[in-house]
Amino acid sequence: MTGRGTVAVVDGFASANRLTEAFRAAGYDSVRVQSTREIPEHYRADLDLDRYVANVLHRGDLAATLAALARYRPVAVIPGAEQGVELADALGEAAGLPGNGTALSYARRTKDAQVAAVAAAGLPTARQLPVKDADELAAWHREVGGRVVVKPIRSARNDGVSFCDTPEQSVAAYERLRSAVNNFGHRNEGVVAQEYLTGVEYVVNTVSWRGGHRVTDMWRYTKINVNGLRDRINGIRSLPPADDRWAGLRRYAVAVLDALDVRYGPAHLEIVLTPAGPRLVEVGARLCGEDVARYAALATGESQVDRTVQAYTDGDAFLAELDAPYRRDDHAAMAFLASPVEGRLRAYPLLDQITRLDSYRGHSVKVAPGQWLRRTVDDSSEPLSVGLAHPDAATVEKDLLTICHLDGHGFYELEDARG
Repeated sequence: MTGRGTVAVVDGFASANRLTEAFRAAGYDSVRVQSTREIPEHYRADLDLDRYVANVLHRGDLAATLAALARYRPVAVIPGAEQGVELADALGEAAGLPGNGTALSYARRTKDAQVAAVAAAGLPTARQLPVKDADELAAWHREVGGRVVVKPIRSARNDGVSFCDTPEQSVAAYERLRSAVNNFGHRNEGVVAQEYLTGVEYVVNTVSWRGGHRVTDMWRYTKINVNGLRDRINGIRSLPPADDRWAGLRRYAVAVLDALDVRYGPAHLEIVLTPAGPRLVEVGARLCGEDVARYAALATGESQVDRTVQAYTDGDAFLAELDAPYRRDDHAAMAFLASPVEGRLRAYPLLDQITRLDSYRGHSVKVAPGQWLRRTVDDSSEPLSVGLAHPDAATVEKDLLTICHLDGHGFYELEDARG
């Protein structure tokens, strides 16, 4: 152990890997808390216990978990993934450490409750219905009209999100989801229906300390309809503060954080800018996923990861820079590819064309040659992601569109002819 201190990371998966690296660079060790006995399948490949001085398994007894952590004298408890938010809140509160507490912990984790809390704070939100039975849902859909979204109240990675144009489709989605097992390995606890928000969707990533909020990076989603799936997110493009939409999105995001009593740590908000103004899709009181932090740093000179470390190790310095301009004014994007075929993957024959793009900065392989490739219908079946960054916004945009052009049947070579 380094001696400067230890940070407890609850469910350290994926994007939390960069967080533990950054804390170690600052002289802090990390101990991992595992909130469930079983690790969700989609996280298993990302788990690297060598990053931690210990792994503490939470068996449902908060006092026992606190006692196991006490020997490491943690100075902070931070969620490393969506499913760890509530346990991190409870552990931090019980240990008397800086954190968001448990009063609104359920709302920060549960989609219908968080929208209700935001609405109760006086902010505009989507109309919604926590679904109790099929007849109620059908009647509500007829009243709302148009398209609605039906989804589990607790999930992540777009698992179970269904776009429904008729009451019959909504009911079918409800029947399918209400007892399904989600991608965390738990049976769905409930289903919520929300009006479909028309407009462009944005990501606002933040870090908070003592109730002060800094927007570390902002992105615009690009979406396509593919493989029978509506509004599949196939890319993100960085949104600079000079953009006319940035300030308004920031104001709404900060108000949402205040409504949910997010006072400490990272948060990831998804907001649709509708013709009537911003509306919350959902918020996670944890780091943004994928490798967004790396490309945020290439665009702005900072990310959620380094600002989180700064907040927990030097809160005064963090607060002094809440409204400081970014150190860089570059541009970044990420492309999330979608396979239209299924079978055993032989190769990505066009990948070299992507790696030669002017703004190419790296890629992450989710399905390697020799592994089974699924048709992409959600984040868990995504085969590959690509990161771009460049001082020129037009170059990033051109390269992102080039990747979209290349991504198709010719991008995937299978070992057999099926698919």
